[in-house]
Amino acid sequence: MACFAKFLLLLLLSISFYINSSLAARNLIQTTNTEFLRTSCTKTTYPKLCYSSLAVHATTFQTSPKLLANTALGVTLSSAKSTSAMMSNLAHSQGINPRAAAAMGDCIDELSDSVDKIRRSISEMSSTKESDFQLMINNVQTWVSAALTDESTCSDGFTGNAIDGNVKNSVREQVVNIAHLTSNALSLINNYASLHG
Repeated sequence: MACFAKFLLLLLLSISFYINSSLAARNLIQTTNTEFLRTSCTKTTYPKLCYSSLAVHATTFQTSPKLLANTALGVTLSSAKSTSAMMSNLAHSQGINPRAAAAMGDCIDELSDSVDKIRRSISEMSSTKESDFQLMINNVQTWVSAALTDESTCSDGFTGNAIDGNVKNSVREQVVNIAHLTSNALSLINNYASLHG
C-alpha cells in the first residue's frame, strides 16, 4: 500500500509540474507577443490606440511584422465598415438637415472607397509570393495612403457650423478614429517593409 501511495504522490507531482510548466510557457508566449506589439506600436503615430486596438489579437500575429500589419488592416477595415453602416442609418433618419445628410452621403462614398482600398491591401499582402514583395508593398502603401486621404476628405466635410453639433461631433469622432487606425496600419506596413530589405 505504501508503494501505491508513493506512486500516486509521484504521479500527482508530475501532473502538477506539467500543468505549471505549460502555464508558464503559455504566459511567456503571451508576454512575448504583447511586448512585440508594444514595441511595434511605439513606431506608430498613435501608439496607445495601436496597442489597445490590437492587443486582443496578439495570438493571431504573435511576433510576425507581416501578420501584425495585416491584422491592423483588418481592424481598420472592420471599423470603417461599421462606421459607414452607422452613418448610412443616421443619414436616412428623420430630423437630419439636408446639409448634414449630403455631407454624410459624400462621406459614405469616401469610406466606401477607403474600405475597397483596405480590402485590396489585405488581399495583396495575404496572397503575394516572396519574389513579388517590392511590387506588393508599393501597391499596399499606395492604397493605404489613398484610404487615409479618403478618410481625411470625409472628415473635412463636417467642418463649419451648418451641421448640427451632435451629429458633426459623433461622425467626426468615428471618422478620425478610422483615420488614426489607418495611419497606424500604414506605419506598421512601412516597418514591415523596412525589416524585409
